[in-house]
Amino acid sequence: MAKPHYKRVLVKVSGEALQGSGTEGLHAPTLARIAADLVEVKKLGVEAAVMVGGGNFIRGADLAETGIERAAADAMGMLATVINALALEGAIERAGATVRTLSAVSMPSVCEPYARQRASAHLKQGHIVLLAGGTGNPYFTTDTGAALRAAELGCDAILKATQVDGVYDSDPKSNPKAKRFDKLTHDEALARDLKVLDAAAFALAREAKLPIIVFSIREAGAITAAVKGEGKATIITP
Repeated sequence: MAKPHYKRVLVKVSGEALQGSGTEGLHAPTLARIAADLVEVKKLGVEAAVMVGGGNFIRGADLAETGIERAAADAMGMLATVINALALEGAIERAGATVRTLSAVSMPSVCEPYARQRASAHLKQGHIVLLAGGTGNPYFTTDTGAALRAAELGCDAILKATQVDGVYDSDPKSNPKAKRFDKLTHDEALARDLKVLDAAAFALAREAKLPIIVFSIREAGAITAAVKGEGKATIITP
C-alpha cells in the first residue's frame, strides 16, 4: 500500500460537490461517499481539515446582484457553509470517525467557534476537522479561507477537490481541445492566469509555499488517492 505524501492536509470541498448530480441542495449518497473517503484518509494517519463551501445553496456574489447588500449576501453564504458542514459531520460520524465542526461565524449552540489552537489540537487528537463560515468576513471566498487555514494550521498541502481532473488552460466543459497540465509552479499558474484559486487565495498559498493538488472528487477514493500521490491530478508547487 502506498504511503501518504503528507502528514496534515487542508481539503477544499465546494458546495457544488455535495449536491451530486442535482442542481442544488444536498445529495445523501454523495455525502456518504465523500465522508467515507475522508475516513480512509484518517486511517492512513493523515490529519485532515476540510474547508466546506456553500455554493449549492447560496453564493454571496451572485445573490448581491439581486439587490441584497453584498456584506449581507456574503453572510448568508457563510451560513450555507455551516449547513453543509453539519451535513458532512453527520455523514462522517455514520462512517465511523470522530469529527469536529468549527465555524468562523460564532454560533456556539450549533458548533464550536473557530480558533487556530483549538483546530490544531483536534487534528492532533485524530479528529477530522470541518471548517465552516469561510474567513468569517464578507468579500472573501472559501478558497481564500482554505488557503488561510492551511497556512495557519501548518498544513503540508491544499487538496482542492473540483468537478474536473486537474487544471486546464480553458474550460474543458466548453472547449474539448483544452490543454490539461500535470504540473505547474505557482508563478506559472499566475502568469497564465489559470483559475485555480481566486487571487487572494493564490497569494496566500504562494506566500506560505503550499503545494496545491487539484483533482476531481467525482470518483470514490479520490481524496485518498490525492493524499497518496496517486490518481489524475494537477500539482502546483512553490
